[in-house]
Amino acid sequence: MASIKDVALRAGVSVATVSRALSGNGKVSVASRQAVQQAAKELGYVLSYNASSLASGRSRNIGIVMPTVSRWYYANVLQGATQELNERGYDLTLYNTSGEQRHRDAVFQDLLMRQRLDAVITVTLKLTAPELHQLRAVKKPLVALGGLLPEVDTIRVDDFNIASLATEHLISLGHTRLAFLGGADVFNVDFNLPAARLDGFEYALDQADLAVNPQWLLDSDFTMAGAYQKVRSLLSNPRGRPTALLCASDEMAFGAIMAARDLGLSLPGDFSVIGIDGHELGELFGLTTLAQFPAAQGEAAVARIMDLLGEGGADAASGTPPADDFFPTEFVLRTSTAPPATT
Repeated sequence: MASIKDVALRAGVSVATVSRALSGNGKVSVASRQAVQQAAKELGYVLSYNASSLASGRSRNIGIVMPTVSRWYYANVLQGATQELNERGYDLTLYNTSGEQRHRDAVFQDLLMRQRLDAVITVTLKLTAPELHQLRAVKKPLVALGGLLPEVDTIRVDDFNIASLATEHLISLGHTRLAFLGGADVFNVDFNLPAARLDGFEYALDQADLAVNPQWLLDSDFTMAGAYQKVRSLLSNPRGRPTALLCASDEMAFGAIMAARDLGLSLPGDFSVIGIDGHELGELFGLTTLAQFPAAQGEAAVARIMDLLGEGGADAASGTPPADDFFPTEFVLRTSTAPPATT
């Protein structure tokens, strides 16, 4: 069986360089890293991460805590983070709080305290003072994704201005009868995302001197099915209906489009719909949207963690905004929005 000394001899480098190249701990030139990896492959050598962890004090394991993995946004954040960690030779431990306080307490009071993680990434969780204290007590780097936390590196989008821009787009087309479909109060527990997007919607209407119709402010559960029922009822009202709708997520926008079509309305001739997210099915539905690139947010969170661990490298944070800036989004114009029909 080949040893680390055999790899060093084959690659023409020191044993220390082999250890750094294969573990990812410390700086190694590109040429030396490639030589070591090739020698290890030829000799069938695999670095003992247990031994490496004892020597470096690192487990090469990053914990990610999120309330669910079943929703599109969280699944894409996880995919992006996993891919980036794989590229860097790190493992991932996922903690799913399931939206339940007892699960969340177990994560922060027990699981994260077991010293098996090098760092922690939290996703859309507004950590309490005790939770932050627990993480700081074990001196683990922390990056929060989805909202601002005090003295914590944060990656987040500007939900207020995203919704305001989406509303301005509808107004610029000539719409004056606008509705909003957001999330129910249960989704406002942590960073109040639905509320921030509603605020942006109402702000844009106010700036255009347009009245907010309380009957056209709807909430749902961020699913296509839930949105379908809400929008079908809205558009079936015999006392008048809006000509355009802003949905706080693309999945709800898909449900809204299907409801309008089932009622015999043409899109965007009779009814315009705009979403927020950048869902991959948006092109299929022709959905105009504000894309927030959750997979890229996951990658950026890992890049920020690597910086905090001192393993960032020269280009690790490329494309990652500074800690105080918002993560970039993109307006994507498709066929679900157009000027209202003339009457």
